[in-house]
Amino acid sequence: MRAYYDARAGEYDDWWLGRGLYAERDRPGWHEEVERLCEVVAGLEPRRVLDVACGTGFLTRHLRGEVVGVDQSPAMVDVASARLPDARLVQGDAVPLPFADGAFDRVFTGHFYGHLLPDERERFVAEARRVARELVVVDSALHDGVEPEERQERVLNDGTRHKVYKRYFRGTELADELGGGAVLHDGRWFVAVKT
Repeated sequence: MRAYYDARAGEYDDWWLGRGLYAERDRPGWHEEVERLCEVVAGLEPRRVLDVACGTGFLTRHLRGEVVGVDQSPAMVDVASARLPDARLVQGDAVPLPFADGAFDRVFTGHFYGHLLPDERERFVAEARRVARELVVVDSALHDGVEPEERQERVLNDGTRHKVYKRYFRGTELADELGGGAVLHDGRWFVAVKT
């Protein structure tokens, strides 16, 4: 999956914005829900925030406070660095996180948790709790047309094909899985939970 996201960096925002290969997809209410999700992220109180798997910084730019983004992909970090001149961007892994215990008030992650296998989930949550008191997870909502867990083949603009593991969530189920918390958004396309 590392190679996939590094190769996808230049076109990743097409998914959010409904451009390129996503322009013809039937996603009723998508743009309105993306806007609402951005409002939810912007509505989080300012904190010392670590955005894990920050990607291009599409959601990161809405976080308030002292923001650090980490991503394993050098290409994603380059895109995010251009977008987020006031944030600190670090190339690194999510497990283990390259930060000291308690270095942040909040760990935020968008569309990362749903790619983790069971043992990876446990390790990630433990790492998030090691570096921050609060965890906010944004991911894909379980809706018609998708299974709760899928092995997907994704095609990039250059025609390359990549196998990706993906989970979809209902807000309350994700909150329960993370050990409890508040559902911040539970829409057709996205869920957001704060623990």
